[in-house]
Amino acid sequence: MSVFRSNKQIYVQIINDETATTLVAASSLGMEPMPKKEQAAKVGEAVAKKALEAGITEVVFDRNGYLYHGRVKEVADGARKGGLKF
Repeated sequence: MSVFRSNKQIYVQIINDETATTLVAASSLGMEPMPKKEQAAKVGEAVAKKALEAGITEVVFDRNGYLYHGRVKEVADGARKGGLKF
């Protein structure tokens, strides 16, 4: 599970490293305006829901060099709340 954050948006992908393919993705594009941390938590929950529907229950969290706080932490907490195991 790879996280990318820009100044305005946050993107999450669940990637199969062996085949280099994206299995599931979610982002904050097109979401209603809300605080960035809340948006990140909703993206985490959305990616978890899509992953569970695809049969993925366990992932490795890749924060892409970002510190584990703020929006990155909210994505992880949202994904855990949605049912993913790290």
